[in-house]
Amino acid sequence: MENDIPLGKIVSLIIFIFLLRQASAMNQKILVTGGDGFIGSHLVEELVRRGHEVKALCLYNSFGSYGWLDHMSPETRESVEVVLGDIRDATFMTELIKDCNTVFHLAALISIPYSYQASSSFIDTNVRGTLNVLEASKKAKVNRLLVASTSEVYGTAKYTPIDEKHPKNAQSPYAASKVAADALALSYHHAYQLPVVMARPFNTYGPRQSSRAIMSTIIQQLLVCDELKLGNLTPSRDFVYVDDTVDALIRMVDTETLIGKECNIASGQSISIGLLAEKLIKKLNPKAVMIQDQQRFRPDTSEVFELLGSGKVLQDHTAWVPKTSLEEGLNLTINWFKENQELFKDKAGIYNI
Repeated sequence: MENDIPLGKIVSLIIFIFLLRQASAMNQKILVTGGDGFIGSHLVEELVRRGHEVKALCLYNSFGSYGWLDHMSPETRESVEVVLGDIRDATFMTELIKDCNTVFHLAALISIPYSYQASSSFIDTNVRGTLNVLEASKKAKVNRLLVASTSEVYGTAKYTPIDEKHPKNAQSPYAASKVAADALALSYHHAYQLPVVMARPFNTYGPRQSSRAIMSTIIQQLLVCDELKLGNLTPSRDFVYVDDTVDALIRMVDTETLIGKECNIASGQSISIGLLAEKLIKKLNPKAVMIQDQQRFRPDTSEVFELLGSGKVLQDHTAWVPKTSLEEGLNLTINWFKENQELFKDKAGIYNI
């Protein structure tokens, strides 16, 4: 028929619309709170690599340190707007977010042992700080706000794999602060239609992770010492390499069907701390002796003994699957710590909380 549109023109129109949407996405300004941290710094780098305009919030300090962002390549660093500040300041956060389209909220206090000693600090940062981010994002009418949660909110598994319907059971002040922050974030979605996405990573690991995390403390000790001091060896964890976690976070923000949903980032496999330690001893220091250090134990009723997650919701909505096996991830992490021993060698044997 004469009015039929040629197939070539339809294809060209589809390509044009796709490129227009891509260009629009690239012009969005993205804020990453906690950009100076472990996951945050990797996320910032990946967003820059993908062509986004990125603003990174780093915790204010008198040294002018940008945390792990100080270790970025000069080319990447020049592409990031770094801001020193604190999520606990509501006025500051309103000003910071007002020109942003997308917010990844990763800033938090995360050490479980430290939460036993300084519980009020966790409420101030993780709960009130998150409230400030939510309010500022509401005022700015952001297109998307991703809030980073934690698998610790589930407590010891009542069933496995743990899905998003699993009951919340906060067994530490840290976990309790994250349960509260999560509830606040979801309430802002329901009450104000704030486009919140709730990311719940299980145990992320990889280069730059702090010494308080189990994976990095084992590697650091084995590179420097012949004694490996650990706490309880029986708990099991679901480990996800940091690049896979970052990929999941970005996919979640780009997926409208995840707005208002809680979403695990999990591999679906777990390993006990004892078996993980044995695996790393074989790789790094076969002469090392494992010693159970009582100060590294959590209180009995506070220990989370099993974390094994289901990533089905994430996979169904985004087709995400972890690309990095535990074996490959361990090798990548070990190589990084070997190349950066000067950052930790003097404190490898110290119990970092």
